Amino acid sequence: MKNQSPDPIAVNSMFGRIAPRYDAANHLLSGGIDFWWRRRLIREAARCQPQTVVDLATGSGDVVFALQKTLPGEPTIIGLDFCAPMLAEAEKKKATDPRFRQLSFQLGDVLALPLADASTDVVTIAFGLRNLANREKGLREMRRILKPGGTLLILEFTQPARFLRPFYYFYLNHILPPVAGWISGDRPAYDYLNNSIEAFPDKQQLSAEIRAAGFNAVEACGLTGSIVAIHRAHC
Repeated sequence: MKNQSPDPIAVNSMFGRIAPRYDAANHLLSGGIDFWWRRRLIREAARCQPQTVVDLATGSGDVVFALQKTLPGEPTIIGLDFCAPMLAEAEKKKATDPRFRQLSFQLGDVLALPLADASTDVVTIAFGLRNLANREKGLREMRRILKPGGTLLILEFTQPARFLRPFYYFYLNHILPPVAGWISGDRPAYDYLNNSIEAFPDKQQLSAEIRAAGFNAVEACGLTGSIVAIHRAHC
């Protein structure tokens, strides 16, 4: 598998096609464990007691809605994504609960964030980092918008524990694409997604990239046999 940068136009088009069925596919393909992964991310964010949170590559908004339900006080929470159909799904969810009225969803690219320098306490990004055309540029943009002492929280696939790899990659390459294609009606989208997972750096490599982007106190915690990891870093 060649480790090449994703094409942003193709990625945008892909997510636009699968947006209506994206949540259902994720929950089924992960056996529902994606809910727990996100709860762990939200717990880390709550520890920071932020007044402002920006969730990047927010997609259909699951992290934003969980933050709103969990964080104390009345923080400002913004969800940002460059795919309009995904944001349309988030807006549909927002309309179902009066608690979500103050939430803000914005169209924007992680590589050129439409946000001011040092404007947020916490940045979260769940399962979006591996889709960036330029991770270094994206990480530097995240650092730019964080206040001094702010926290970056990344939830992303990583390389699993060695004992799990044969089973995991069999599932990833031979089971996930056809099942996901049946659910979503778009198998090529999930061929891309499983390839992007397999090519993504492990915890140590990604931690080094985060430090190189100017962050410090970088920590990584693997979950579920290190299928995914939460990276925490500070400005």
